[in-house]
Amino acid sequence: MTTGSHQEPIPLLDLKAQYATLREEIAAAIERVVASQQFILGPEVEAFEQEVAAYSQCTYGIGVSSGTDALLVALMAIDLQPGDEIITTPYTFFATAGSIARLGGHPVFVDIDPITYNIDPAGIEAAITSRTRAIMPVHLFGQMADMEPIMGLAEYHGLYVIEDAAQAIGAEYRGRRAGSIGHMGCFSFFPSKNLGGFGDGGMVTTNDPKLAERIRLLRGHGAHPKYYHRIIGGNFRLDALQAAVLRVKLTYLDEWTAARQQNAERYRQLFSAAGANIGLPEDAGYGRHIYNQFVIRSERRDDLMAHLKAHQIGCEIYYPVPIHLQECFSRLGYEVGNFPASEDAAEETLAIPVYPELGEERQARIVDTIHTWI
Repeated sequence: MTTGSHQEPIPLLDLKAQYATLREEIAAAIERVVASQQFILGPEVEAFEQEVAAYSQCTYGIGVSSGTDALLVALMAIDLQPGDEIITTPYTFFATAGSIARLGGHPVFVDIDPITYNIDPAGIEAAITSRTRAIMPVHLFGQMADMEPIMGLAEYHGLYVIEDAAQAIGAEYRGRRAGSIGHMGCFSFFPSKNLGGFGDGGMVTTNDPKLAERIRLLRGHGAHPKYYHRIIGGNFRLDALQAAVLRVKLTYLDEWTAARQQNAERYRQLFSAAGANIGLPEDAGYGRHIYNQFVIRSERRDDLMAHLKAHQIGCEIYYPVPIHLQECFSRLGYEVGNFPASEDAAEETLAIPVYPELGEERQARIVDTIHTWI
């Protein structure tokens, strides 16, 4: 077998390959904004908001400064108070729980379904107390959480549902798009996302006109009209340059999603043909999986990661330490063993390349490298 040092590196994500196909369109979009000299909010952002809302089967879209700020402003919109509890998952990016804590809220964790890596609805009801304000499911790796029982519990107990859809734009649950089922959906346009900008950006979607109005107020220091502040908000605005770039990319998103789905299916075929005994992501059957990540699993994950990197194959751990074991949340009193499915996932999972431009030859090399290691 050829040694890794003589092979072309395969990155975990190749944004340069994507940009090469869009260079002229993006340059024209940026020039349009520069010529207008309107860089904050404005018609470019408004158009993008309408397009993402329609794409996500929602009435309203409110562009904000990042996916983290989308979560933060959604919690501000329900007037989260210190000591209020939000039920969520410990196996997610830090911003999910961090946004709760920043407002003085109390994240309450429920373990994941080990098959989908999303919050297990069976554990939610036992976590509900008189202080619970909302449930925040995360649609991890591009597959939606099991929303029907979550919405049922929320309705019965009078709770909000805020979808953390940062990794799931265009994903579907029984025909309904991410961000359209809960009271609000929160999206990230971080460059590595399926729809990624040239910096930070985010959006909140909703079908509730009152929540939409409140989020628009909150993102601009609570002012309406200018300099007249009805509530205390923050500076959570999406800029026009990001919106212009993202509008170009949005027109290609379904094509890119189809390529990711094709790559995921090819991985399954290649691993099966090779007889490689490795844990593969499973489709829960709820609907459209957009494969923001393709996550494999092994009890010898760290050895496998070292092997792949030695052969110049990009890979990444999402996430090595579950939120309940993070040092900054030690005050919550959780311990090792509280959420075993999340802890096992943190120790065993590894994301490998699945980006649209990957190609069959590089996928075959990745699978061969893993099979050889096994």
